[in-house]
Amino acid sequence: MKKGKFIVLEGLEGAGKTSACKYIQNFLYNFGIKKTLLIREPGSTFLSEKIRKFIKFNPKNEILNYKTIVLLLYASRLHLTDTIIKPTLKKGIWVISDRYELSTFAYQGQNSQKRINFIKKISSLILKKFYPNLTIYLDVLPHIGLKRIKKRGILDNIEKNNINFFLKVQKTYLKYFKKKENIFINANLSQNMVQKNLKHILLKWLKKNI
Repeated sequence: MKKGKFIVLEGLEGAGKTSACKYIQNFLYNFGIKKTLLIREPGSTFLSEKIRKFIKFNPKNEILNYKTIVLLLYASRLHLTDTIIKPTLKKGIWVISDRYELSTFAYQGQNSQKRINFIKKISSLILKKFYPNLTIYLDVLPHIGLKRIKKRGILDNIEKNNINFFLKVQKTYLKYFKKKENIFINANLSQNMVQKNLKHILLKWLKKNI
C-alpha cells in the first residue's frame, strides 16, 4: 500500500485556508483520490483542541511568553502527528491540514532570529525532520485578512493583535517561501481565482508526485 501524502495550507487570518482545504479535498476526490482526512493545527485531537482553546482564548489571561507558547504548540503537534497524521498516512489516506509547523515559525518567530533558533531546536527534538509533502501558502495583505475576519464576529487573542504583528508574521512567511520549493498563491484575489490557481498548482504537482 502506498503511503498517503501530507498537504498543508498556511497563511494569515483571513487568507481562506479552511475553504482552500475543503476545495483541495473535493478536487482530490474528483481526481481519484477518495480517501482523505481534513485536520486543523493546533487541534483535531481532544488534547490538541484543549491547547488550541487555551492559547486562543486564555480565560484567566495568564501572561505567556513565546517559549511557553512554542512548547505548548509542539506538545499539541507531537500528539497530533503521532496519533493521527502518521498512522493515517500509513493507511494510504491523504491528510490535508489547516496549518502546521510553519505557523509557529511565523507567529511565534516574529521575524526574530533568536526566536526562530529556539523554535528550530524544539522542532528538531520533537518532529525529527518530519515534513509535509506539499505546503501551500496563501498570501493575503494583513489589512485585507483582518477586514475579512472581523465580519465573523468575536475575535480570539491572536486575531486581536495589531497590524504590525501581522506584518511581521507575513514577513517571516515570505522569507521562508523564498528559500523553499513550496507553493505561493495570491489570496487577495476572489475565492474563484484562488481556487483556479489551486487547481493549476495541484494538477502540476500531482503529475510529478503520483
